[in-house]
Amino acid sequence: MDIVEKFKETAKSVLPVIVIVLVLGLTIVPLEKIALVRFAVSGFLLIFGLTIFLMGVGMGIEPMGERCGSALVAKKNLPLLLSCAFAIGFIVTAAEPDIQVFADQVKEIFPFVNKLTFTFAIAGGVGLFLLLGLLRTILNFPIKIFFFVFYTLLFILAFFAPENFWGIAFDSGGATTGPMTVPFIMSLGLGVSAVRSSKQSDSSFGLTGTASIGPVMAVLVYSIFLKAPQGFVQEISEIQLEAFASSGLMAKIFLPFIRVFPIFLRESLFAISPLFILFIIFQAALLKMTMRQTIRILIGFVYAYIGLTIFLTGVNGGFSDAGRALGQTLGSLASNNGGAWLFLLILTGIAFGAVIVCAEPAVWVLSEQVEHVSGGTIKRKALLFFLSVGTALGIAIALLANVFDFNIKWILVIGYSISMLLMIFCPAMWTGIAFDSGGVASGPLTSTFILSFTIGAAATNPADSFGVIALVAMMPLSAIQIMGIIYKAKQRSKKEAK
Repeated sequence: MDIVEKFKETAKSVLPVIVIVLVLGLTIVPLEKIALVRFAVSGFLLIFGLTIFLMGVGMGIEPMGERCGSALVAKKNLPLLLSCAFAIGFIVTAAEPDIQVFADQVKEIFPFVNKLTFTFAIAGGVGLFLLLGLLRTILNFPIKIFFFVFYTLLFILAFFAPENFWGIAFDSGGATTGPMTVPFIMSLGLGVSAVRSSKQSDSSFGLTGTASIGPVMAVLVYSIFLKAPQGFVQEISEIQLEAFASSGLMAKIFLPFIRVFPIFLRESLFAISPLFILFIIFQAALLKMTMRQTIRILIGFVYAYIGLTIFLTGVNGGFSDAGRALGQTLGSLASNNGGAWLFLLILTGIAFGAVIVCAEPAVWVLSEQVEHVSGGTIKRKALLFFLSVGTALGIAIALLANVFDFNIKWILVIGYSISMLLMIFCPAMWTGIAFDSGGVASGPLTSTFILSFTIGAAATNPADSFGVIALVAMMPLSAIQIMGIIYKAKQRSKKEAK
């Protein structure tokens, strides 16, 4: 793998975001100069960390996932496969840093939520639907029917849940798809699909999208049985608003990075440890790889750990702070003046959505796997384009919902209904890719920078921003399936021309 070429590619994904923030922050939406300098430093750390992380994924995480999936299927022991799938989903999700951060955010808004129970509910949901996803692959059950049935059940369940938990529940589906879990889950699915009896490519994708259903359903069930204190009002104190608006802006440039580096050094270790332990267990019991293969995968784990630590340090050391400050300034101007400022707020959100999704680690992994599995017929750049369009529209809708106080429940119902209808016309493999895309689009960069931007833009209550990750995860479902329908039409035209 050419590290220089990979660095150039990641730089092209992150630099547009840096340019947008710097241009706005130095001109019509002035931000603190020290915050902008720190933001630029964060951008470099993102590029450098993402480059190293992707090298590690290619060397260690992906080969491990594919080999584990193939080895489990080769044992021809269905109970073993399914129990391992549940255990993998539960353990890896419970250790995912994004889940811990998300649970803290929920508890801050709803103090009566038990963080441990909430986390275990999400982890159990991922484990259960990872099990069901692999079972679907083994049995060659149609992916379209699978998604239609479970999303129908999910929305029926949702109407019994408190409305203020809709956004949280659907956000949890995006928060589970972290930078460590997604590459492994996708590779596990590819490994299982590669050795199953029918050997069709239709089931090569969709496992990440399947796993994302579990936490949504689990949080909805949790909210139904959750008893909120009498008279509880969903509000944020002035102290919390001040913390959202001005977190560490007057500190020295490198102090925030020094402060968060030990935290993400530890959290990255927690994220990677379950996969590493699973690798040791599978190597001893099933894989039996050569010393050279084992050393290469171990080196990949080290690269992934170092890259993820640098990446998360950059995201949380200054990147998200600048997004929050920019969102607050634009949101305040749009609320007070409307007109051109509202248009600028929405346009900025669209621009961020269009470019920032391309810098997500899991998006890189998915796009490269799609191009590889399709033999190059599905181009990575085309997939990224449609994914960017879908994400941009999702963020625009989220900002409009905040400004005009739309009920996110009906936005989700309409959006997922359109996705279900598109499945009728879309090839099965593309449906799997679409639902996987919805999961990977809402990764750590989107769920920190974009969520911070929308929290800042929320006029009165940051709690209103729950749901933006859900919309970012929802829109690619339609965008990628439309791409699949276009691809299908082009293939048909080529055949008719012959």
